[in-house]
Amino acid sequence: MSLYKPKMEYRRFGKTEKKVSVITLGGMRYKHGWTDPRHEIPDETLQQCRDTVQEALASGINLIETAYGYGKSETVYGMVLNDELKLKRDSYFLMTKGAKMTAAEMRELVMEQLKTLKTDYFDFYAWHGINTMDILETACAPGGPVEELLKMKDEGLIRHVGFSTHAPLEVIIKAIETDLFEFVNLHYYYFFQRNKGAIDLAQTKDMGVFIISPNDKGGKLGSPSQKLKELTAPLHPVQFNARFCLGHSGVHTLTFGLPVTSGFDTLDGIFPAPSPMTEELQRIKLKLDEQRLLDPYAHYEGYDMLNDPSGINIPEVLRFRMMVKCYDMTEFGIYRYNMFQEKDHWFPGVFPTEENMKKIDTSRCPAHIPVVDLIRETHNELYRPKDNKS
Repeated sequence: MSLYKPKMEYRRFGKTEKKVSVITLGGMRYKHGWTDPRHEIPDETLQQCRDTVQEALASGINLIETAYGYGKSETVYGMVLNDELKLKRDSYFLMTKGAKMTAAEMRELVMEQLKTLKTDYFDFYAWHGINTMDILETACAPGGPVEELLKMKDEGLIRHVGFSTHAPLEVIIKAIETDLFEFVNLHYYYFFQRNKGAIDLAQTKDMGVFIISPNDKGGKLGSPSQKLKELTAPLHPVQFNARFCLGHSGVHTLTFGLPVTSGFDTLDGIFPAPSPMTEELQRIKLKLDEQRLLDPYAHYEGYDMLNDPSGINIPEVLRFRMMVKCYDMTEFGIYRYNMFQEKDHWFPGVFPTEENMKKIDTSRCPAHIPVVDLIRETHNELYRPKDNKS
């Protein structure tokens, strides 16, 4: 292991007043982490988690993030933090998440999570997945689960209440405007800048802003295309994207999970991460921006076709197409395109069958954009039948 350790930076996490490391250790992808039963931890999983936590702490990371929905993650963290490493509870911040639709179920879940993580309190607890307007209304209803989380805050079981979201921008805005939350976990990175308005709003309300999955969902940046590596040089794409995100003063921390954290090598080169961005970073961004001129339709993002009658997630389809055409990011496109799920609010979207294509409302699209052809082209390039995704 290298003796050199990058100099971690810390930012005030909004009104929570906590000074968190700008890199958070995520907990979603430990080996065997999604196998049942959730409370049985294989030795290989335990060792990987222990080694990763030790590396993270040595690198200056002070925020560890998990969720009830991350399989074995809470269980293995409970074992590593308390039994294996015997860390003092005030030596790190702990964030977890959960989603129940009633107050009673919410309290029951939090009490179970406290036991699993072997702690008396959570520094940060996020209602997990305010992804639609219906979910927002249910979660935030009087006497509902978010109100119960706030009661548990008054009791000292939770220090700060927030929410995580994969929602469209307008839902995120509405959730922020409830003024019930102290922080928000959302998506924002160079290849997905749509949520900048939500970050700007959160900043006006002094909320903590936590960026979800900037390396994986941000473009599989741990295994970038050769073209992308050349465009971001001398920085690695992971380093550029981290600096880009942290270039917004309203952004406080980015979650780095496996495999990126397996060696923590990419932390070298992220710092310093000033806000606003330096000239060097702006030059790299300009080179990246210019790539979109290579395709006549790359600048059309399709947000005017959100909730199209076809059920196709047109903005995401067009985003994947742009990333392939302009940055050779085919691996990422295949990976994400094939994750669309018709009845799932985490990543909604149907595939463009001929029947679905006939339902597209082209009147909402600028006349010079051949949106049907662009969708068909993207599907033909990225779709992999479930029995053969190689």
